[in-house]
Amino acid sequence: MKDKKGFLQGALCGALAILLVAGLISCGMGTYGIRLGGQKHSGEIDNKISGLRELIDARYLGEVDDSELEEGLYKGLISGLEDPYSVYYDEEETKKLVEATEGEYDGIGAVLTQNMDTGIVTLVQIYEGSPAMEAGLKDDDILYKVGDMEVTGMDLTEVVSHIKGEKGTEVSLTVLRGENNEEVTVTAVRNTIQAQTIEYEMKDDKIGYIAVSEFDLVTYAQYKDALTNLEGQGMKGLIVDLRNNPGGNLSTVCEMLDLMLPEGLIVYTEDKEGNREEMESDEESQFHLPMVVLMNGNSASASEIYAGAIQDYGIGKIVGTQSYGKGVVQQIFDLKDGTCVKLTIAEYFTPKGRNINGTGITPDVEVEYEKNEEDPEADNQLDKAVEVLKEQL
Repeated sequence: MKDKKGFLQGALCGALAILLVAGLISCGMGTYGIRLGGQKHSGEIDNKISGLRELIDARYLGEVDDSELEEGLYKGLISGLEDPYSVYYDEEETKKLVEATEGEYDGIGAVLTQNMDTGIVTLVQIYEGSPAMEAGLKDDDILYKVGDMEVTGMDLTEVVSHIKGEKGTEVSLTVLRGENNEEVTVTAVRNTIQAQTIEYEMKDDKIGYIAVSEFDLVTYAQYKDALTNLEGQGMKGLIVDLRNNPGGNLSTVCEMLDLMLPEGLIVYTEDKEGNREEMESDEESQFHLPMVVLMNGNSASASEIYAGAIQDYGIGKIVGTQSYGKGVVQQIFDLKDGTCVKLTIAEYFTPKGRNINGTGITPDVEVEYEKNEEDPEADNQLDKAVEVLKEQL
């Protein structure tokens, strides 16, 4: 089971982790002491923390949870960097981060969303061949109960936690279906689910279309399969839709670009010491058909690496609006106790040396999205992408 996260949450939690698990970072974390360099000696800091603890014990009115205090220290230390991309994760948050980055989890294979005004939870996507589909669940079913528990108004993350579970176990779901809200109860057998981060189809005039929702570890294989399938159908041009894609894994986007670019530089990073690391494509594979990349203001991080490389090499046009502008890289450090910390460690640059942090990728053809009240399926940005692509055919 996977809940549909907002853009910002995706950008903060999933963006450009170079390594999922790295070696132990030397933090010097004690039970209530945090060893820091800088202006204050570590002893002064330990004394201040001890003094605060004594004050809490003596005067604080409420209950005190030692583990929560400790976790709060670590979270506060990282939040003090005032960097929205650097985060400390407790044990539960670390598990969710690993799951989100790998793109695999034990559940039923459905995407949920929640109306924040009514609290109503809706199944918006049922994965093909998933336990949810096998149980008979359908897109747009309203989730009413998990087991005997009503879920309307419950926090969406909590709803998802009740649906997830060990592979092979069962979960009962009651949904309301159709205009008459017919009550339907099904039993799904949980299984290991691979997130479907790629959707693709062949549009009119042999124009291939691939939408990438995020860059997880599973995305490369899904992207390659989509590309191969469309080429097998006689594709004459390709649209890659990265709108609302918050980013993801750096190695994944580089592998995908290796299928598209000629031999050469894909992206490079520079750390605080000026050390440069280059990611390159080989000459084995490259894409020779006309191409368009769709972007908007919620296209960030790995999405911008993809679009920036395509634009720098001149092998495709960028259509849409200015992208988000996240040009920094994070690395996840395993703290060896079930927790981890994600730190911003470097800036990245496009093949031509552009740092787009705070500015984003400027489209070659700018077009704002216009909502069509009469036709909810209408998409003027996609229509423009098709038009630009046809000009190249």
